[in-house]
Amino acid sequence: MAELITVARPYAEAVYSLATEQGKLDQWSDVLSWLAAMVNNPDLAQVVTNPKHTAQEVEALMLDVLGSRGNDEVKRFIAALIENARLTLLPEIAAQFELLKAQSENIVDALVESAFALSDEQKAELTNTLSKKYGKAVRLDVRENADLIGGVRVSVGDDVIDASVRGKLQAMAASLKN
Repeated sequence: MAELITVARPYAEAVYSLATEQGKLDQWSDVLSWLAAMVNNPDLAQVVTNPKHTAQEVEALMLDVLGSRGNDEVKRFIAALIENARLTLLPEIAAQFELLKAQSENIVDALVESAFALSDEQKAELTNTLSKKYGKAVRLDVRENADLIGGVRVSVGDDVIDASVRGKLQAMAASLKN
């Protein structure tokens, strides 16, 4: 995983720099999202990674799927990835780009796992609490996880706040072992 990030980061930084320079962060975010989805799609991935297809065929397919999103810069980016055999890095490049974009927008992403569905009021309260804690705007990704039994587990970057029943039970069990 760390190796993928290390190889993908320079591509993401280059695209981010270009997008910032052109004032097209949202457009590049959209393009990278589409490209990552293509590589993650099993049918398209077979074509894109198949050595029987020429670089031109792969590039043409990707640009065809992108439609009007595929301008000259996108075409050069895809060509560079193909030339360097890096197309499979697109999901990680997109993720790294989004991290850079979020940092520039002073936004932090939080993954919230909850044993039960959260109400809009609970989401708003959690967003407000996390915004105060991190000093940034917070974008929540809320998912239900019945394995937690009750409560929530929040992940923001490397920070994990485990206020789940399962987490508390595991902590108690660990303390009893010691």
